[in-house]
Amino acid sequence: MAELNYESLVRELIKPLVTHPSVVQTIMTTNGNDVLVKASVHPDDLGRVIGKKGRVASAIRTIAHAAAIRHNVNLEIEFDSNENEEE
Repeated sequence: MAELNYESLVRELIKPLVTHPSVVQTIMTTNGNDVLVKASVHPDDLGRVIGKKGRVASAIRTIAHAAAIRHNVNLEIEFDSNENEEE
């Protein structure tokens, strides 16, 4: 089975949710079967990505985790705002 690009997957899951899709940035780091994806969005969009009580963030993690488990990968996603981004 081909390896999945988790960085791109998370970015494409986030872009339709935000009002500033051009500002969305993702960085992926790997350590064996552990993958960490850090997603940065515009400060105005952070609430949209996290959602009430974290429901949207949880849904993004669930979808990405379902893809990762097929490849025996432990995926973790962190959300942050890109504070110094001006648009």
